[in-house]
Amino acid sequence: MPGMRVEDGTATAAQPAGSGQGMILICAAQFVLQLDFSIVNVALATIQGDLHMAAALLQWIVTGYALTFGSLLLAGGRLADLLGRRRLLVIGLIAFALASLACGLAQWPVMLIVSRLVQGAAGALVSPAALSLLTTTNPEGPARTRALSIWQATTAAGATAGIIAGGLLTQYFGWRAVFLVNPPLILIMLAFVRRLPAGAPVGGARLDYRGALLITAAVASLIFALSYGQQHGFDGPVTVVALIAAVVLALAFLRTELTVQAPMLPLAIFASPARRAAVAAMVMIGAVLAGYVYFVSLFLQSVLHFSPLLTGAALVPSTLTVVAMSTLGTRRLLAVRPAWQVLLAGLACLAGGQLCLSAVSPTTTYATVVLPGLILTSLGIGLALPTASVAITSGVRQQDQGLAGALFTTSQQTGAALGLAVLATAAAARTAQTGSLSAGYRLSFLIAAGIIVLAGGVVALQIHPRRGSVTGLHAVADGTPDVTLAESQLRKC
Repeated sequence: MPGMRVEDGTATAAQPAGSGQGMILICAAQFVLQLDFSIVNVALATIQGDLHMAAALLQWIVTGYALTFGSLLLAGGRLADLLGRRRLLVIGLIAFALASLACGLAQWPVMLIVSRLVQGAAGALVSPAALSLLTTTNPEGPARTRALSIWQATTAAGATAGIIAGGLLTQYFGWRAVFLVNPPLILIMLAFVRRLPAGAPVGGARLDYRGALLITAAVASLIFALSYGQQHGFDGPVTVVALIAAVVLALAFLRTELTVQAPMLPLAIFASPARRAAVAAMVMIGAVLAGYVYFVSLFLQSVLHFSPLLTGAALVPSTLTVVAMSTLGTRRLLAVRPAWQVLLAGLACLAGGQLCLSAVSPTTTYATVVLPGLILTSLGIGLALPTASVAITSGVRQQDQGLAGALFTTSQQTGAALGLAVLATAAAARTAQTGSLSAGYRLSFLIAAGIIVLAGGVVALQIHPRRGSVTGLHAVADGTPDVTLAESQLRKC
């Protein structure tokens, strides 16, 4: 019935969809996560000098966070569905605040790294819980498209704000301020958390602990292998063993999910070609997004000799473009055009932006090459990410929305780890061969363009106008989502 929703089989009165305070709070949580992810990068050099950290340990300030965050997202999403989304959001925010406080007060490298690991784990609870609150309080259609567009705009704004804030805080207040800024912000959010719907836990359901452990270990092994291989080479024994472990654990996870009665990740969720296309596209988009920000920042500072603060300011037009396109352009396009067309248009812009950036050289300027490449890439981000998020979360049962949100974020994070490893390795090899930093950056942007072209091919093969658009995830006549229908079909096989 209108105004009602079902999470555990019992109808409960839904909160007003997309209420202003609830939307602000949910997006604020995402903003803080993105802020923290990028704010630390600017302070790394200062942290290394103050704590006398070896370069190998310094990398773990970033890698440690990415490792626990990326590997625990799926488990966090399922826990949000089973325990209640608001409850898990509160738990995650409190843990994130405490870990941030520990980071800011760290006196030894090990203390800082362990605190960052906890931060990442807490973030893996916050992100899927927040995203599923957004999707469950906004019905499919224009309301959810608008909400997810704002969510993606917030993500972009937090990432760029982190770069700028990191430079300001580090320069004027010291590196500890980049961590200590989080607890006050979270305290404010917790004061308003009751504005969010509580969300009843799924009655009688249990967490598939074996599946959760296997997928967490598999993703962690993959991220570790990619990060370690980027630093020490992909032919070393540690990297090879980690990659083999990731494959074995992933296969064991698939076998488990096919045999258990209540799997953590129902494989029927991939029965929809639209959702498969969106997940595959997000992996490849994530690979490019991580690399392009990294290499643009390096080019501006190492070749054009921008300061860290000026580098952050140079990325502001990119953020503004993503925000404008996500909130104003994409949701209007999705109302009048098939979503597969919007997604392909976004991928075309992304590829064009990377090709433009592949023209960088010591003689190029920010205004003539870098800025046009940033704007075109940002237009693609603003088109593609909201569309993909709508595709992955549409047609999914209410009790699986936390998992769907985690699937979106996990695919992006896994792609980011994979992309940065591949692109950084290729760039380093070209630079070593030619002695030119710009040559390495050019190759990375060309490879990134190729990855996006591949993503477009995958989407075009999976999605056909006669088969339905990306958002056209079909429901049966009685309103049962396509996942339920797919599950029943699979059980008959």
